Amino acid sequence: MFLRLAHQHRQFVQDLVMNLQALAIVLERRGYPASCYTCGDQMNSASFMVSLGDNHLIRFLVSDYGITWTEMRDDRELMKLEGAEAINQLQELANLIKEFTDAGSSHKTLAKKC
Repeated sequence: MFLRLAHQHRQFVQDLVMNLQALAIVLERRGYPASCYTCGDQMNSASFMVSLGDNHLIRFLVSDYGITWTEMRDDRELMKLEGAEAINQLQELANLIKEFTDAGSSHKTLAKKC
C-alpha cells in the first residue's frame, strides 16, 4: 500500500510541476513577469514566481517535502499557505487568469483583484 501511495504522490508532484510550467507561460504571454524553475529532468520539484505589479509577488514551491504559497507585497509576507490550501489559492489565481483571458481584460485588473 505505501509503495502505491509513494508512486501516486510522485505522479501528483510531476503533474503539479507541469501545470506550474504551463501557468508561467500563460502569465508571460499576458505580460506578467513569471517563471517556473525545476531541478533536473525528474520534475519532482519546482519554484514558481509571478509579479502582479505594484511590488505584489507570489511564490509557489512544490517538492516531495511539501507545497507552499507565499504572497508578498513591498517585501512583506502577506500570506503563507501550505498543502491543500496552497493548491486552492493557486487554483484561484488560475481561475482569475482564465476569467480575464476570456474577457480580454487588461492585466491591471488582475493585479487589483488578487
